[in-house]
Amino acid sequence: MEINGLCKTMGDFALKDVDLSLPRGTIMGLVGENGAGKTTLIRLLLGAAAPDRGGIRLLGEDMKRENPGVKERIGVVTDECCFHDGLRPKDIARIFRALYRGWDDGAFTGYLRQFGLPQEKLVRDFSRGMKMKLSISAALAHHPELLILDEATSGLDPIVRDEILDLFLEFIGEEEHGILISSHIVSDLEKAADYITFLHRGEVMLSGEKDRMLERFGILRCGAGQAAELEPADRARAQEGRFGVSLLVRDREAAARRYPGFVIDRAGLEDIMLYLSKEGKR
Repeated sequence: MEINGLCKTMGDFALKDVDLSLPRGTIMGLVGENGAGKTTLIRLLLGAAAPDRGGIRLLGEDMKRENPGVKERIGVVTDECCFHDGLRPKDIARIFRALYRGWDDGAFTGYLRQFGLPQEKLVRDFSRGMKMKLSISAALAHHPELLILDEATSGLDPIVRDEILDLFLEFIGEEEHGILISSHIVSDLEKAADYITFLHRGEVMLSGEKDRMLERFGILRCGAGQAAELEPADRARAQEGRFGVSLLVRDREAAARRYPGFVIDRAGLEDIMLYLSKEGKR
């Protein structure tokens, strides 16, 4: 996936100059608060909305023109099950068999068996977790190269999410595959993602390798009296709390040399997201 200078205005919201790259064999986690632009970006990728400006290339193809051949190579799962309540998994297989040239009945049946989903049961009688497993099974059964998921694991219990994440990791084990997954569940992305992109108010605030982010970013903590020792730019970004002052630093080693004796902890993805969003609001 290659996105260059992507812009889209919808009412009072604007997605601005988004640049992203997802190599094959990797997972990118897309994070951001509600209304940050994650779903809008995914709609643009899928051709459900047209960009005002900028370019999108999926699987080497320019998406400015209608390209059903590329869309057959993409699997999509959203946070809501898209299958009618009156269908059964075997009915879904019959429908998808006519839609996708690459549809594989054996693969679909295998995923249903792996997830413990009955073929004869109506979708209306499935739990939320079962519906999500059904959606993922259908998305994977036509052997896509790119999997796009919009909040697909939200509302699921940890055991189901872990089972699904393991399947995603198995999927990208084949180096020709890639996954873009938007999620509010940062712990899932810390486990599975290779890259993280943080959207805030329609703009990319941060994008890069997850492990490098976790290695470099840190949280500096000090007492209110010590805050005067911080450099002016750092003082402006510091957050004051009941127990002192905390600050997100982008280079823990450099910060440790600049402020010897201060406590600097490793920052998790959720820490990075929260601090950057507060900084962006100011």
